Amino acid sequence: MKVPHIPTEKSRAEVLALAGFGTRHEDIATYIGVTKKTLYKNYREELDTGAIKANSAVARTLYKLAIDGDSRSCMFWLKTRAGWRETDRHEITGAEGTPFMPPVIRVVFGDDSESDAGESTDD
Repeated sequence: MKVPHIPTEKSRAEVLALAGFGTRHEDIATYIGVTKKTLYKNYREELDTGAIKANSAVARTLYKLAIDGDSRSCMFWLKTRAGWRETDRHEITGAEGTPFMPPVIRVVFGDDSESDAGESTDD
């Protein structure tokens, strides 16, 4: 007769951490030494909350770094959470701010000495 799996404090902490790191459930089950069905039966809360807790811990650290004045953390926070973005805008104008008019480019195929009007040079 097969002995039923009994979760321990250690196994619960390991499943919580592995789920938080984004480890596949199949791999967590293998690591713990149970089937996926047993994993889901005994560790549903850890599987459901692992990523939330991990993301919250990282967000807490990022927030503290930003509040303490770390400029990279501030910029990251504002770009991802406050919708800020970096833009690089270039405007090209003509003389004294007049609209820029690009030069006309003429493409010629063949000998330029031939007539443009379609006249034949054959006699």
